[in-house]
Parts: sequence; C-alpha cells; structure tokens
Amino acid sequence: MQREKSCGALVWRRGDDGKRYILMIRHKAGGHRSFPKGHMERGETEYMTAIREVFEETAVQIRITSDFRETVHYHPLPGVYKEVVYFLTETTQTEIRPREGEIAQVEWVDVNEAERSLTHENDKAVFRAAMKKLQESEVPCKK
Repeated sequence: MQREKSCGALVWRRGDDGKRYILMIRHKAGGHRSFPKGHMERGETEYMTAIREVFEETAVQIRITSDFRETVHYHPLPGVYKEVVYFLTETTQTEIRPREGEIAQVEWVDVNEAERSLTHENDKAVFRAAMKKLQESEVPCKK
C-alpha cells in the first residue's frame, strides 16, 4: 500500500459586511470544491506544508494561530492510502489567485453557504469541526 500525506488549511476572513468567508478552491480535474492542500516535502513540518500549499494554490498568506488540527483518511486510488491534515487559519487578505494548471477557481464563500457547496463528506466533516472551533473561540468568558 502506497502512503501519501498532505496538509492544508481552512482559511477564513471577516468581510467588510461583517460576515465570515472561507477560502475554497475548485479543481480542474473533476471540478470538485475543497480547501487548499498539498503533499508534504522532505524536511517540512505539517505547518510549513499547509502555509506553503495555501500560498501556492491561492496566493493567500496565512499564519496558523489556532490549535485546530483535523485529519482525514481516504483512498484516492486503489492501493493508495492518503492522510490529509487540516489547520484553521485566519487572514485579512482579500485578493486571491488560482495556481496555473491544476486549480480552476479560487473563491471566498460565505460560511453559511460553504458546507453545501463542498463535494466530499470528509471535507464537510472537517468544515463543521472547524466552524465549531471558531464559534467556541469567540464565546466571551463569563465572570
């Protein structure tokens, strides 16, 4: 069994309208929507891979400030076992640009519309967990 590992991020920002938006990509191959991610390179940490891949695929610079870390596993091809680690990140950057070649579209999607626009159940589960973490982090402390 061949093993592959990728890392990526759910990148959110608050719009001028006060709403939250999440960064999504649409792949040319298959046209499915998901989050930016890619293969780890030798010598990289998971964080380094996620930061590099988000930038390469979308031109968005991120910093990972949350302890959110969610892992999904699947078989993209027979005999291939894939692990993907996702982080929750925030940016103030609004300009985005898809990577030439493999990414058809990069877009900021209202978080209220995002889950239903995702193609794969794994991505939907990661999105729900990330939104739960985001909501928990914004709850004011009680005294």
